[in-house]
Amino acid sequence: MKQHEVKPDKVTYSTVIAAFCRMGQLDDAMDIFTQMIEQGVPPDEAVYHCLIQGFCTHGGLVKVKELVSEMINKRMHLDTVFFGSVIDNLCKEGQVMKAQRVFDIIRHVGLCPNAIMFNSLMDGYCLIGKMKGALRVLDSMVSAGLEPDVVSYGTLINGYCKGGHIDNGLKIFREMLHKGVKPSTITYNIVIDGLFQAGRTVALKEKFHEMIESGIPVNIETYNTVLNGLFRNNCFDEAVTLFKKLRSTNVKINTITLNTMISGMFKARRIEEAKLLFASISANNQVPSIVTYSLMISNFIEEGLLEEADDIFSAMERTGCAPNSILLNQAARLLLEKGEIIRAANYLAKIDKKNFSLEASTTSLLISLFSRDETRLEHIKLLPAKYQPFLVGANHS
Repeated sequence: MKQHEVKPDKVTYSTVIAAFCRMGQLDDAMDIFTQMIEQGVPPDEAVYHCLIQGFCTHGGLVKVKELVSEMINKRMHLDTVFFGSVIDNLCKEGQVMKAQRVFDIIRHVGLCPNAIMFNSLMDGYCLIGKMKGALRVLDSMVSAGLEPDVVSYGTLINGYCKGGHIDNGLKIFREMLHKGVKPSTITYNIVIDGLFQAGRTVALKEKFHEMIESGIPVNIETYNTVLNGLFRNNCFDEAVTLFKKLRSTNVKINTITLNTMISGMFKARRIEEAKLLFASISANNQVPSIVTYSLMISNFIEEGLLEEADDIFSAMERTGCAPNSILLNQAARLLLEKGEIIRAANYLAKIDKKNFSLEASTTSLLISLFSRDETRLEHIKLLPAKYQPFLVGANHS
């Protein structure tokens, strides 16, 4: 452009500055910014936003403060949405302290944060497990004259539940009700999942019924969590009853629901019902996931239904669902534990063919199996060639 005496305009400068900022080349971005001013092209808010975003992500906050001050001196509009986005992105990246400093900078210059900013900052503290910091943000929100909403309370409840402090989460839930804030489906899902993780099945069922009685919409995530909790605590008949009720509603059953039911039926030793559930997936024009196939194969092997396990594995390959390393290693281990060396060798060959690695537990089992039982040495030749030398060595040692 310079060679052809074409003068860069605001768009040109903005484009180059934005590119340098995205790449973290902040010195280059500032050089172009300086040239822009020297050439008499006034930078607008968008240019300042690029630089502020760049320094928040890749640089230091001293420069951010300088740039914000420049914007104020030039009587530019400080955009709450923009700064809210910056704070939210920093929090999601785990840079909560940096987000807090940006938050403090904009408050210092007179910009009033909105509820979204406070909620983002609270969520950031919750993500790194600093609940005292999250509570300080809540107090600051109230002091600023903003009423915490269902998102604010839900964020704190989720933080406590994910950290294993379900009682603190329930305390916040009760406080929310006391303040007249109506819980959402998401809020109830968080509490129900927290109770499930804590193994408190009775309280989980109570909260689920409370949700229904309150008229809060129940979605498939709620049902999945409750079903999981019931099966985990051996409440098989209740789980089946709830599943039948679910089928009579307008809530769409997903693969996670069916996987939960299949796993639960195997746990209850109701094998035929598990088979029917698996068959219903294709009948309802759904596609089994890799998790579904893994559940069927591993449970069939554990039940000694080896031919059925082989049939499911073949069906999976026919449908184009490629087995992953986890499935192949797990199937190989289960078969080795049952002494089914030939069948296990087929899965080990698949691992080798796909250039997957043997998991440590699979390797350990192989060595243990062949080193303690010389009668199995004849089976070593059935395994993929690259495993044979170290197994023979293990036996001799």
